[in-house]
Amino acid sequence: MTNEHGYKTKEHLNLTGESDLTIEVVILLIFGIFMLIFGLLLFQIHTGALPYAPDSTYGLFVLLIAFQIVTMGKTPFGDLKRSWLLILIGIIVAILGMAAAFVPGYLSDHIRLIVGGVLFLGGVALFLQLFVREDKARTWRHVSGVLQHLILACGLVYILSCICGLITLIPGITTDNQTAVILILFALCLFYLSWCIQKVAREYPSKKQDVEHESAESAAQKTKGIWLVLKESSISLSLGVLLLVATLLTLLGLVLIPVNLGALPFSQDGLLGMLLVVFAIQMMALGETPLGAYKRSWLMTIFGMTFATLGIISCIVPGLLTGFLQLLLGLLNIIGGVVLLIGRYYPLLKAMRNPSDHQKQPPILKKMNITQTILNFVSIAFGTSMLIPGIMPGLINAVIIVINGLLLFVLAGFIRKIEILYPM
Repeated sequence: MTNEHGYKTKEHLNLTGESDLTIEVVILLIFGIFMLIFGLLLFQIHTGALPYAPDSTYGLFVLLIAFQIVTMGKTPFGDLKRSWLLILIGIIVAILGMAAAFVPGYLSDHIRLIVGGVLFLGGVALFLQLFVREDKARTWRHVSGVLQHLILACGLVYILSCICGLITLIPGITTDNQTAVILILFALCLFYLSWCIQKVAREYPSKKQDVEHESAESAAQKTKGIWLVLKESSISLSLGVLLLVATLLTLLGLVLIPVNLGALPFSQDGLLGMLLVVFAIQMMALGETPLGAYKRSWLMTIFGMTFATLGIISCIVPGLLTGFLQLLLGLLNIIGGVVLLIGRYYPLLKAMRNPSDHQKQPPILKKMNITQTILNFVSIAFGTSMLIPGIMPGLINAVIIVINGLLLFVLAGFIRKIEILYPM
């Protein structure tokens, strides 16, 4: 950056300035925070100073993979066309991760093998693609600057992914302290890769996403029937995230029914951790919080990273933050529900006093407002049950959470219709 005299000046981070982090960078940062915290905590877990919950740890890792699949079409084995079929696969992957985190003990070995296999085989596949594909290292190495950094960052991440995969698949081949050091190195490489990708996005902006969106829309209009699931989807980032949140809450409510009947165990820490990490992704990538939508600022990014840190700790170390996170999530749900209700209906009350200023809403917006209103009341009820456990019977609480999840699917349907009717 230069001043009016042509001299270079330092750019300072403006915390209230708009953040331009891509969803890819956001998820990589959260993966990096996950590996860093896991590595640091593993030293204490090894000594017995802290408990460890492998199921919710692996479950959270799988959920992050699902976010990559649903929001970007990126799988652990390479990039694919983000078709409806791939989105469905991503949702199934998310359900697997959530189930492992919510119900400890039932999927322990399976989820460990899945995570280990994904890390190892995915690392091998991506490393080979890095040097075999014409549009990757073969092209990047001819351009000086950040693209050469990108080759190094990708290579390091893929190699460490293979190593972590082997450690997960074959427990005991390294000591806990050695594993902790490897995880910390993995985290640093993920942060390095995040920096590279963000710098590339700034230095080489393209209209690729817009072109892909338009081609997906036209392809969807031309395709009918069962073949539609194989065509590229044009759903927005916010809608993709909403589908995963709806899946999480619906599954949670369904799981809580047998839990309340005493038929299944349940990990409260796994639930709290996953909710906070989902909030973190929404805050960092979209500027959406439980209290409403705000500008995507760097301050919002810091809040999101803080939420992610708390959620990751909750998933790895059970019992450490349970009480605090229950209080935090309870208050956020109650205050958020009240704030959003006021924000929605206060302008309507003002408009009723001045009928001439009142504009008639399209039917679909009316239906969406009704759905959001019900969701706000459900959010208040959910927050109250977190703040005051036992205030309502467990089965009723489970049904409320299922209704919450199903209403989010309904809301997603309305948003999708609006996206089609009023394309941006």
